[in-house]
Amino acid sequence: MRPFALPPFPLSSFFVFAVPNASHASHLSYLERGTRAYWRASIALLFAGYATFSLLYCVQPLLPSFSSAFNVTPAQSSLTVSLSTAALAVSIFTAGFVSEGWSRHKLMTMSLTASALLTIGVSIAPQWHQLLVLRALEGLALGGVPAVAMAYLAEEVHPDGLGLAMGLYVGGTAIGGMAGRVITGVVADLFSWRVAIGTIGVLGILSMLAFRALLPPSRHFVPRRGLGFTHHRSALLRQFTRPGLPLLFLLGFVLMGSFVTLYNYIGYRLLAPPYRLSQTEIGAIFVVYLTGVIASPWSGRMADTFGRARVLSASLLLMGVGLALTMLSPLAAIVGGIACVTFGFFAGHAVASGWVGRLAKEAKGQAAALYLLAYYIGSSVIGSYGGHMWAGYGWSGVAGLVAALLVIGLLAAFRLQRLDSAHG
Repeated sequence: MRPFALPPFPLSSFFVFAVPNASHASHLSYLERGTRAYWRASIALLFAGYATFSLLYCVQPLLPSFSSAFNVTPAQSSLTVSLSTAALAVSIFTAGFVSEGWSRHKLMTMSLTASALLTIGVSIAPQWHQLLVLRALEGLALGGVPAVAMAYLAEEVHPDGLGLAMGLYVGGTAIGGMAGRVITGVVADLFSWRVAIGTIGVLGILSMLAFRALLPPSRHFVPRRGLGFTHHRSALLRQFTRPGLPLLFLLGFVLMGSFVTLYNYIGYRLLAPPYRLSQTEIGAIFVVYLTGVIASPWSGRMADTFGRARVLSASLLLMGVGLALTMLSPLAAIVGGIACVTFGFFAGHAVASGWVGRLAKEAKGQAAALYLLAYYIGSSVIGSYGGHMWAGYGWSGVAGLVAALLVIGLLAAFRLQRLDSAHG
């Protein structure tokens, strides 16, 4: 799974995901909002979220640079993002069952370490195909973070504080996405794209060290071994029979596919006439990513007040408004549109990912893995296909693809709202 060796595990452990053991954990308290341990866990996972998105998406604003340096098309250049997210989608399942033999803390720490080192390797890769291989390996390495982080929060944090904690984790991904784009843009203009990527790798190592020092050990996670493959396959399929969960998986696909597609190709539009922006100027625009830091915890609180489905619908509608703004010519309108899409994405993702943990009555790690599988497949498949829409139809083609996805997402959110009302 990763470029370093893991201890062997039996085939019967495949598809094993953590379930808290009631007899073991009943006497242990949860991490309650306001306590020191709660904030240590939340900040630690904020660092993990930062590292995940900065390492995964630091190449996104550099796609035009790759096109120039290696003489590849926009669709080929987007493979630096799509291969990583596709590998990440596959490795999420592996990370889930490997975590049964290891602590969640160790798995996330090793994943962050390996992915940061591979990012440094990307910065010195001499050939295009070597760079792509390293980016795919990086996606495999990162698989130990997202699903395990969501499962850790669902298991260890009291339900009353879960929305805020999940919002802070997703907010960390927003900071990482912003920092990855802004830092790489500025450093690439000052030095080169290689120095820019290497800088993100070093910052990833520092984030891993902070995460390792802060995260409290698991108290409600109990490793489970010896269950047969048939049992775990049945448990996996049961996730699709739980009311609402398949719709949330679909929403993960829609949200991430729409978001990554817009960010992949907006740089090509802004580098071209009549804008002709520099990498630093484009990176400065991506400061709007910080709206995600506000959107994530805010949406959790709004969901508690107005209902999760309503907030999801509002988030998708806001993304649609932002998409429409990017169709206008003034640069201010395009920047405003990017900000709206970013806010809506992080608000929707924070609500959807937190809702998965609430609807999954058991095997929360498994449910989180399925959500993230759909989430990163959306990033990989739609993000790459958007390159063909850009080549054939320009920004109108990219916007049309994203608009179709958002319509599908709204239909799913409306269906979730009806299910939520029916179940009180």
